[in-house]
Amino acid sequence: MRAIGLMSGTSLDGMDAALIETDGERITHHGPAQTLPFDAPTKAQLQSAVEDALGWQFAGAEPASFAPAAKVLAKVAQSAVEAVMVEAGLGPEGIDLVGFHGQTVLHIPPANGAPGKTCQIGDAQALANALGIAVVHDFRVNDMAHGGQGAPLAPAYHRALAADLPKPVMILNLGGVGNLTWLGEGGQILAFDTGPGNGPLDAWVQQNGAGEMDRDGAIAAKGQVDETRIASLLKADFFALKPPKSVDRWDFDANVVKGMNLEDGAATLSAFCAQSVARALDWLPQRPRSILVCGGGRHNPVLMDHLAKATGIAIAPVEDQGWRGDALEAEAFAHLAVRHVRGLPLSWPGTTGVGSPMCGGKLVKPQ
Repeated sequence: MRAIGLMSGTSLDGMDAALIETDGERITHHGPAQTLPFDAPTKAQLQSAVEDALGWQFAGAEPASFAPAAKVLAKVAQSAVEAVMVEAGLGPEGIDLVGFHGQTVLHIPPANGAPGKTCQIGDAQALANALGIAVVHDFRVNDMAHGGQGAPLAPAYHRALAADLPKPVMILNLGGVGNLTWLGEGGQILAFDTGPGNGPLDAWVQQNGAGEMDRDGAIAAKGQVDETRIASLLKADFFALKPPKSVDRWDFDANVVKGMNLEDGAATLSAFCAQSVARALDWLPQRPRSILVCGGGRHNPVLMDHLAKATGIAIAPVEDQGWRGDALEAEAFAHLAVRHVRGLPLSWPGTTGVGSPMCGGKLVKPQ
């Protein structure tokens, strides 16, 4: 099937769209990929929905900001899909499915026997109507309804991409949150969130009026890492939890370096991210031969250097395997959309902690 996947991460920087051809197991072709940055009003509207969600915590009616933000997100998604179709020279009749992740505004993992809850906004029906293409969305809810963490979901795609690589291998995604997929011999798979990714660092830079992110690690490179503070942060309950496990983007925020200067805070947050990944290795059945990094974090040489030192393992961007790091998560949701319509699992006990292999997602057709 020919599918276009859409992903907008917790960093709220834009909408990724990517075309692939897949049967839900093998990827036979990679088509064009595009990123549409959010303009300032869209980003502000989505940020407002996220802030309202943090106050809501699933108690009572959804905040009024959700519905208009969902419609705006669908419009951006429509533009992203159309841009990919133009580049591919295809019309709606040439696309079988769109996989629309939506924008995560709140994610509460299971705890103390209580099921978790997750909320991704995005008007999938409006998107399907506008495009004239069936849309698969709401990928995480079924997993959580059956006791899973609801995240990460990209491991199904990582496994397909890495089918021919020597095992064990690890794919590390550094977005707002960090998460890994470990692939062993004989089809073994383990995946879980490692803790903070770029989210706290981005927020720290923004709070200090120094831009949207620590581009190329230039700010952190001038700072000193506070190892004592990192040692204290690594005592958080999350790091002692046995995987599979997941975190919300806001479980770790820039306040963990409150009181530090800009450069030292950036350096410490970068090192904290890397040390979180190093701590995660202790849960793996075997240490991987290599770590392939996707997500925005791979563009930060200071962070990549911290990772190499903290883990003692060869670190490389996924481009070294010919993969598209900036498009990989969007590709993943195209792949998952096809798995949905074929009735194939999106998650497993080793990836989300769900009791048995679990399909997920909902299909809406144009009306």
